[in-house]
Amino acid sequence: MRLVGPSGEQVGIVPLAKALELAQEYDLDLVEVAATARPPVCKLMDYGKFKYESAMKAREARKNQAHTVIKEMKLRPKIDPHDYDTKKGHVVRFLKQGDKVKITIMFRGREQSRPELGFRLLQRLAEDVQDLGFVESNPKQDGRNMIMVLGPHKKKTEAMAEAREAQAARKAERQGQPAQADETAEVEQPTDAEQPAEAERSAE
Repeated sequence: MRLVGPSGEQVGIVPLAKALELAQEYDLDLVEVAATARPPVCKLMDYGKFKYESAMKAREARKNQAHTVIKEMKLRPKIDPHDYDTKKGHVVRFLKQGDKVKITIMFRGREQSRPELGFRLLQRLAEDVQDLGFVESNPKQDGRNMIMVLGPHKKKTEAMAEAREAQAARKAERQGQPAQADETAEVEQPTDAEQPAEAERSAE
């Protein structure tokens, strides 16, 4: 087998007995890392530590993994101003989180003969959120609906990292407030040792 040392150095091609002897000498495990190679490659390592570090790396990778999510928001062509602001707020939140947003304008009855109403509404929404997202798919008619897709300027991984930083900052701030309150309490209240001393001075 081809043997690799504990620090990654090449030991060379050695028989199995010699490899096991070296593993015992270094108090390490003999681990096969490339079984299909000719000759197979083995390495001297602390296998328990290796498994732990591999599990931690996999956990960190899953934590930072970003899944592309498409949120959907439905609007009517003649939407009330208050409802529009509410819907726009949801779109803003989705884009800040790094998600795509599919905007659907639903036409009913005679509204189907006025597609320009939906087109203007989609244009207005795109302009209102242009700092956070861009038009990834231009408005197009799909039966009774008109659809547009907005993409976020920020990548999902960036949005997740910022959210974690903000959460950590809020947690640190909450932990800091009680400590300040305790310090104030200690300054204002005299200790039990000080009270008898004051009584003795009064008696004198």
